[in-house]
Amino acid sequence: MALTVGSLFSGIGGLDLGLERAGMKVIWQAEIDLYCNKVLKKHWPEVPNHGNIKDIKWGTVERPNVICGGYPCQPFSTAGKRHGTDDPRHLWPWVRTAISELRPDYAILENVPGHLTLGGTAVIGDLAKIGYDAEWRVISAAGLGAPHKRNRLIIVAYPNGCKLGYFNNSRSNTATNDKWPKIFVANSSSRSTSGTNSHWTLEPNVGRVANGVSDRVDKLKGLGNAVVPQVAEYVGRLIVNAQ
Repeated sequence: MALTVGSLFSGIGGLDLGLERAGMKVIWQAEIDLYCNKVLKKHWPEVPNHGNIKDIKWGTVERPNVICGGYPCQPFSTAGKRHGTDDPRHLWPWVRTAISELRPDYAILENVPGHLTLGGTAVIGDLAKIGYDAEWRVISAAGLGAPHKRNRLIIVAYPNGCKLGYFNNSRSNTATNDKWPKIFVANSSSRSTSGTNSHWTLEPNVGRVANGVSDRVDKLKGLGNAVVPQVAEYVGRLIVNAQ
């Protein structure tokens, strides 16, 4: 039976798509952006959208096997002012509440690498306080054959004591855990040896300075914020194969 997924900060569904490709089933989403909601409604027409995470009453929400979400990166990104918990976009506390109340078997969390040096240890500590162990890794999309790095921090959490060992959490860029091949920390000039490069197509032609392209700004924003589905799929397969 497929693992069920509750998706927070769903965006245009990058995590959702990847996890479904891995064999999971999305049963609800939570997103407030109007354009993103149109995309979600088109591709997941039967999946309820619970909207603003701050307003959700978790006692009324179906418990999923997996909660996934890329909570806002602006408080931690090195490209911004890094106000951390003082940033009004710091929404981790609401994610923590969702995990604490729904008690999923897994939580898959995504953010920028800068989160490791600002706020990341607090997240791991919060997970421990609510009874979850966690493993993490900075993943490069280039390791899956993408023509760009797009490094992202992925945290996989699960109830204390499971000892699943998905990732190698050392600071080295070389993975020693054979569940996580070296190709996944490759640079932007690399190509995967596993054949995944054939799955990539060119970026949608929405144009950086083009006029007359419908919803161009919204499309660019949605793509820029989205998790690379191939990365989500690989992480999802690690979890599915562990069942």
